[in-house]
Amino acid sequence: VGIEAGINPTDHLITAYRIHGYTYTRGVSVKEILAELTGRKDGIAKGKGGSMHMYAKNFYGGNGIVGAQVPLGAGVALACQYQAKNEVCVTLYGDGAANQGQIFEAFNMAALWKLPCIFICENNKYGMGTSVERASASTDYYKRGDYIPGLRVDGMDVLSVREATRFAADYCRYGKGPILMELQTYRYHGHSMSDPGVSYRTRDEIQEVRGKSDPITMLKDRMISKNMASLEEIKDIDAEIRKEIEEAAQFATSDPEPPLEDLCN
Repeated sequence: VGIEAGINPTDHLITAYRIHGYTYTRGVSVKEILAELTGRKDGIAKGKGGSMHMYAKNFYGGNGIVGAQVPLGAGVALACQYQAKNEVCVTLYGDGAANQGQIFEAFNMAALWKLPCIFICENNKYGMGTSVERASASTDYYKRGDYIPGLRVDGMDVLSVREATRFAADYCRYGKGPILMELQTYRYHGHSMSDPGVSYRTRDEIQEVRGKSDPITMLKDRMISKNMASLEEIKDIDAEIRKEIEEAAQFATSDPEPPLEDLCN
């Protein structure tokens, strides 16, 4: 949400398979997203793509190969430069992908050609079942660009993310070349269905982060304390969203699966 608030809908976005939020902010309904996750015919990719293949306008979806979206994002930024529309490409990857060689190759080309690319490392502290300290000799991901300027941002504060993204987008639009952002965030759950998420960290650690710096709770508290919204308004929004999600979940479990004749389409 913070990233989208700092750029325009005409700007471009590409990510890995941490994709669902961006698919929604790029205009796809919750219904189509959930139906895709359950493999139904009315899913965004007609039930054939799952988390890795959701697309929308100016959104180039998720990619299953770790780090592979980063050079693709540099390519999208090259198209932005070539078409001279003053657009930027936001290219996202996780801390686990940050050690991939192809990322550094993309940095090099983007810097050489001054491409309007915002490279964003979403550092949620754990790549699969491994903490960043065990996987990376340096966990200063924002410094990894070397010759590309980098920012470290509190990824749990939506307003910090918005302002940093706005700054980065302006930097790119002025033709200064690429910029790197590390968003420090946190993964509450396991990496996948088979990962309980507590074999390599404690439940207390997870609860502490949730209690102190959850992005939604922090924003809600800030809005109420600054008289930007009342508790009643927040409750109404909450109820409305719950209703929408329940209906979408029901649709995602009752919508038919794609017919057999669609198998090779």
